[in-house]
Amino acid sequence: MSPRLAFAIDAAYKAGRSTLALFQTGTHVITKSDETPVTLADQGAERLIRELIAQAYPGEYILGEEEGGAESELNRWVIDPIDGTKSFISGVPLYATLLSYEVDGETEIGVCYFPALDEMLYAEKGKGAFFNGRPCHVSNREQVAGGVICCGGHRSMFKAGYWGPFESLVGRALATRTWSDAYGHALVATGRVEAMVDPVVAHWDISAVALIVREAGGTFTDFKGNHKLGLEAISSNGKVHAEILETFNS
Repeated sequence: MSPRLAFAIDAAYKAGRSTLALFQTGTHVITKSDETPVTLADQGAERLIRELIAQAYPGEYILGEEEGGAESELNRWVIDPIDGTKSFISGVPLYATLLSYEVDGETEIGVCYFPALDEMLYAEKGKGAFFNGRPCHVSNREQVAGGVICCGGHRSMFKAGYWGPFESLVGRALATRTWSDAYGHALVATGRVEAMVDPVVAHWDISAVALIVREAGGTFTDFKGNHKLGLEAISSNGKVHAEILETFNS
């Protein structure tokens, strides 16, 4: 494990644990200009990670969901202090603290920590993915039938115009599950579900989890099959990926 990855794991852990002080407490919720919620837990966790980076790697660029920053830099840290804020404010433990480091626009290190579950996933490019310290791998199921598909929620499918194709997947799969966000991608990386589909994402939502899924042997693209990170995401075990892409593009 490189020193930078070790630092990222420690920083995500400390920031994630800090959110628990406000979890399931009915903490005040602020609605941002994009109509998404934010809490003091989000803001405090990002501020803590920024301070830790400044101490360990002074002068390095940072992009964060709550404080913005280096949008055009190719070498930078990317922070999502609480991915799944709606889960957090609802008292549902399926939220994550995400931290990644990008070099030349490509994620080199990705950390995904679920504070309320005390589950940690991480990866370093070319070195595999790990779940609570042990290597993890995607599932081996070769078709959607009999598998499990995750999504963040149904509204985004409607708004993005993907409800029809998604309904087709629902009809074929053993089950579909929501409340997912980063947790859906983590379930893919650990072989517990076959795919996670999310038609509306920001860069900080997927910078870390894309690397983790890929290092676990999976595939991570947008809904057209492009591998460059964009504003929508499908992660899968790789074996069902073509079937899912065909469903959304037929």
